[in-house]
Amino acid sequence: MPRLLIIHHTPSPHLQAMFEAVVSGATTPEIEGVDVERRAALAVTAVDVLEADGFLLGTPANLGYMSGALKHAFDLIYYPCLDSTRGRPYGLYVHGNQGTEGAVRSVEGVTTGLGWQKVADPVVVMGDPGKADLEACWNLGATVAAQLTA
Repeated sequence: MPRLLIIHHTPSPHLQAMFEAVVSGATTPEIEGVDVERRAALAVTAVDVLEADGFLLGTPANLGYMSGALKHAFDLIYYPCLDSTRGRPYGLYVHGNQGTEGAVRSVEGVTTGLGWQKVADPVVVMGDPGKADLEACWNLGATVAAQLTA
């Protein structure tokens, strides 16, 4: 069964709401046969990433960059996973109050280096996530999960 790994850093209620919407989309009953795993960015291992067939990444924008926790995860898994995970699909969601473009750019730089394939535009939310933002997160989760069943 294909495995979708959600690697997230969720330090705020806003990110928690986005995370829950992403999980809901990824685990919707309409998409069968995908095992969805959740790992905090500070707890993820290279083995977790190597065993996954696709990824959802969630981070706050901190000072115009991805969170230190997600950066730490990338530092930990980058070389062990470099050749073995090329071509795997991923999606990204980001919450911030400013500097979200830098956070998106930094994640896209690392995922490009890993050779992962972006299968949806990043969901970027500034401030309190509204209904449309949470629907976009749900769609992101469902889109990446559906990629694994094709």
